[in-house]
Amino acid sequence: MSKAARAAADHPAAMARFPLPVQPPPGLRPGAPARATLYCYQVMANLAPTQAPHFLPAAEQLDFLEKGAAEIIRSSELRDRLEASRLAGKPLRVKAGFDPTAPDLHLGHTVLMRKLKHFQDMGHQVIFLVGDFTSLIGDPTGRSATRKPLTTEEIAVNARTYTDQVFKILDREKTEVRFNSEWLSKLGFEGMIRLAQKFTVSQMLERDEFHKRFTKEQPIALHEILYPLAMGYDSVALQCDVELGGTDQKFNLLTGRELQRQYGQAPQIVFMTSILEGLDGVQKMSKSLGNAIGIHEPPQEMYGKLMSISDELMWRYWTLLTDLRQSEIGAMRAETARGALHPMEAKKRLARAIVAGFHSPEDAQRADEDWARQFQQRDLSAADEVAVALRQVAVADAASLEKAAADPDLPVRIHAAKLLVALGLTNSRSEGDRQVAAGVNIDGVTSTSQHIEITRRPARLAVRVGKRARIAIIQ
Repeated sequence: MSKAARAAADHPAAMARFPLPVQPPPGLRPGAPARATLYCYQVMANLAPTQAPHFLPAAEQLDFLEKGAAEIIRSSELRDRLEASRLAGKPLRVKAGFDPTAPDLHLGHTVLMRKLKHFQDMGHQVIFLVGDFTSLIGDPTGRSATRKPLTTEEIAVNARTYTDQVFKILDREKTEVRFNSEWLSKLGFEGMIRLAQKFTVSQMLERDEFHKRFTKEQPIALHEILYPLAMGYDSVALQCDVELGGTDQKFNLLTGRELQRQYGQAPQIVFMTSILEGLDGVQKMSKSLGNAIGIHEPPQEMYGKLMSISDELMWRYWTLLTDLRQSEIGAMRAETARGALHPMEAKKRLARAIVAGFHSPEDAQRADEDWARQFQQRDLSAADEVAVALRQVAVADAASLEKAAADPDLPVRIHAAKLLVALGLTNSRSEGDRQVAAGVNIDGVTSTSQHIEITRRPARLAVRVGKRARIAIIQ
């Protein structure tokens, strides 16, 4: 800790910028936790008095902030608090918590970081909370069994990964980084008893994961029930105005809102973002499912994976992984719909933007050029064109197929394996399935997806298996 920070820890006016819990846990001395609250990882700018920030009107802030929001509890409260913040010239305190349970971050983890940045861009104080203490418990969200506990050494290593990467998105000088061991490790047994008094077992069993396990007579460890309380107390300790989280965190987020009310604080706004789908466009992005894009991956690999996503999923990625306003994304999508912008060009823009953010603009440009040389510019002049009837390859029942036949602008999906058979690139459906599992190059992008989405017809697809290529014209 610098001399300036140590001096600030003893100065009440400066410490007002680093508030402690309204009711500090038993045994904490006023002077000692003040210094602990600053913590060596906490990144704060100049402690000298600064001019009150200027905020946009609440409606203009919401136009930017609500992009990618799945649910806000409550939107009217957020609008009122944004307007009160603007009139008072005082930023809202907005936090998102991240338990360092794995060393490898992927783009799905960055959705919340990106939303924190949006609040930061609007002039608010964002808090990047590392759940080093709650990681000892393990979040039961989405789990049908108790998580394997991590060691403190594993948590420390993973936490370094998080704090190293977050400033690729957030402004280092404007971000407050905190570790919840600052207050939870000092809570003590008495403090935990007093905290547990504020909720009942029946309330905890309302949680979907616990309810399912209880009805199936599967074990629920006592320490798992403590997780929502510990996470909720983070909001009390940090006096949050807004907490961000995924839709799968709703119970935990609402617990924080209720605990704040019981501690005499204004209950936080719960701002939930959508869950990012992985490369398959179906399941949540996850390294274990093999559908993730890691933020440590080389530029060329990251770029290539982004180019492999479906056209429809591309728009989700534009919304959840970039800083463009929704109106700008909507305008680009409209351009694509009327044929003024090719979907591939829109996808290339997305890939360049994301790669540049985690590497550099120069790396993004090189990855773009490498991808074009490797895939897009391969000579297909000698490839035969093959007319393929939609009914041969469509993923649809008779009624849906009839609708699609009547409307060439109706999006449809086709079987990749059936397409290979129709083009003469494989001899049977089973051989086609095996080839798809190994990878098929379609319009310059290698994919293992069983289905291909077509937005309008006739559609022209360049399909390559090994050295053989065909141009499919799907009517």
